[in-house]
Amino acid sequence: MTVDLRLYALIDPERANDRDLAELARLVVEGGATLVQLRDKTGNTRRLIEEARAVRAALTGLTAPFLVNDRADVALAVKADGIHIGWDDIAPTDARLLLGTNRIIGLSIKTLRQAEEAPLDHLDYVCIGGVYQTLSKDNPDPPIGTEGLRAIAAAVRKRAPSLPIGAIAGIDESNAPEAIGAGADGVAVISALSMAKDPKAAAETMRSLVDAALEKRGAA
Repeated sequence: MTVDLRLYALIDPERANDRDLAELARLVVEGGATLVQLRDKTGNTRRLIEEARAVRAALTGLTAPFLVNDRADVALAVKADGIHIGWDDIAPTDARLLLGTNRIIGLSIKTLRQAEEAPLDHLDYVCIGGVYQTLSKDNPDPPIGTEGLRAIAAAVRKRAPSLPIGAIAGIDESNAPEAIGAGADGVAVISALSMAKDPKAAAETMRSLVDAALEKRGAA
């Protein structure tokens, strides 16, 4: 399944600036987000299902697929388009068994070893990071920076040349273009969208920066 990672919006109640999650998701998609993920690390299963159903309903008729972080059971319950998982979550092979071939599965990878070992044939995309310092998630590892992103992206592309690659962690307007220049096909963004005064306008700006950087890279 082809996944458009140009502007991957992560919606998290801990970083929503007191906004309704469903409304926030709709605003960023109207501004140009191409993929939406609901991430709630603190809520119980019932709350997560309620949030996911509300976000999915808000995105009805819009073009961006909707993913749930980690939870294949929640994704199935709300008929989401797929899930995003970390290296220590459910294995991609098991996630594919549960979700079938028609749903999206994305994986976060942080190291060259993971890039070499990930079961890429069971994935629809990968996100590499954390690229920059972020406040939206506890991360004991130092940022990999653009050089780390470049090296890991090259390792992924050596194995799967057409697999979409996103950059994640600390992405904002100041560094999104350089993440694209380092090999990412798009950026995964939380605070730069959700904490903005106008999330829709922030998404419009970020999307234009990403599109321009991709065009520049293609012409290079």
